[in-house]
Amino acid sequence: MRCLLQRVTEAAVMVEGAVVGEIGKGLLVFVGIQPSDDALIVERTAERLLNYRVFSDAMGKMNLNVVQAEGSILLVSQFTLAADTFSGNRPGFSTAASPEQASQLFGDLTAALLGSPAPVETGVFGADMQVSLVNDGPVTFLLEI
Repeated sequence: MRCLLQRVTEAAVMVEGAVVGEIGKGLLVFVGIQPSDDALIVERTAERLLNYRVFSDAMGKMNLNVVQAEGSILLVSQFTLAADTFSGNRPGFSTAASPEQASQLFGDLTAALLGSPAPVETGVFGADMQVSLVNDGPVTFLLEI
């Protein structure tokens, strides 16, 4: 599983002109699911997203996680993160999970995070989404789990 985390001051996802998910301060997380991903990876990903320290403490150091910073999480499925980009001029998608597997695991990740202290919003799996954000910092990390 690959997760592109962006620390944001605000982010929103629109589908067909309607906002389906939005947050203020928090993490915008694009999620790419691979065929080898399973329930253990989902559990580890949820744990990492909740505990990854990317928010500044009183001393200006990245020592706070999203819960400690009183932030929210906006999850957006993005199969292109699982693309094979190692050669050629066009990405290959054989390294991405099937839509059925990815939908199930994305739902499992969402469910795992919904039980956390951080508010969670999502996009719509498989939809054509427009994502807007204000990256804070900018701070962006690629987590490969």
